Amino acid sequence: MYELDLMCCGRDRGSMTLSGLYVPLVTPFTDRDQVDEAALARLAARVLDEGAAGVVALGTTGEPATLRGDEVRRVVDVCAAVCADRGRHLVVGTGTNDTSRSATALASLDERATAALVVVPSYTRPSQDGVVEHFRQLAAASPVPLVVYHVPPRTGLQLSVETLLRLADLPNVIGFKHAVGAIDETTIAFLSRVSDEVSVLSGDDLYAGPLNALGARGAVMASANLATRSYVRLVEAWATGPGEPARRVHDALAPLSRALFAEPNPVVIKAVLAARGEISSPHVRLPLLPASARAADVALACLERLPASL
Repeated sequence: MYELDLMCCGRDRGSMTLSGLYVPLVTPFTDRDQVDEAALARLAARVLDEGAAGVVALGTTGEPATLRGDEVRRVVDVCAAVCADRGRHLVVGTGTNDTSRSATALASLDERATAALVVVPSYTRPSQDGVVEHFRQLAAASPVPLVVYHVPPRTGLQLSVETLLRLADLPNVIGFKHAVGAIDETTIAFLSRVSDEVSVLSGDDLYAGPLNALGARGAVMASANLATRSYVRLVEAWATGPGEPARRVHDALAPLSRALFAEPNPVVIKAVLAARGEISSPHVRLPLLPASARAADVALACLERLPASL
């Protein structure tokens, strides 16, 4: 279950609907600290073949802050080729706490990208009006539609319901990755009031089930680098109902998601992928450190205990 219908060069928001599971891919490195393009292509192909609606390149899980300009381009090229081959969607992560540089980054995107995942400005902590103006300018300048990435634990900025709704009303904003780390009052109010023209996707793996039960249309889940088919089923179960089977899928996957986030993302995910032979090395770049052996072992055990029915 997934859908993204784009018309009129991505400008007519009324013709767009985001839904389903999007996988923010890790960026595999070799032991010599080189981007492993072959491993990235295999991983992208596998998650799409297991039912993901699309992939996110250069999301937080892909360690974009540590990638050089040429590496950024190569990651996008690899993911774009795999998505084009399978007729699926590519979302590219971008955006900084500087509006001008964010606009420049967006300008580098082309029609291969379905949308850009643009994070709320971090560190600077602008006013709520400043955030709206930031996205107003980016949405007007962007060659592709925007998905607003609201992640207060990383940005240090909690947006109000009114600000979220103002962002949702901007032309060329088609959705949100909502990752506030809770099902809080703001989340409940936002989902009850946001326009049907705008898709909200869960950005917190542990809260994907509850958020979809409240009206989200899918999820962007780092855990789905592993057991992708099972996480696709989780999203589909909440979309089609009834609630009890969907809750059982959520309960079965929750221990794995918790284990994969026991240490900073994506170190445990990379360790498990490497242990399973899907990437050649668990290497991450500083300031991240490799996962501990215990964290990797716990996550592997959770993965192996998933019911065969998933």
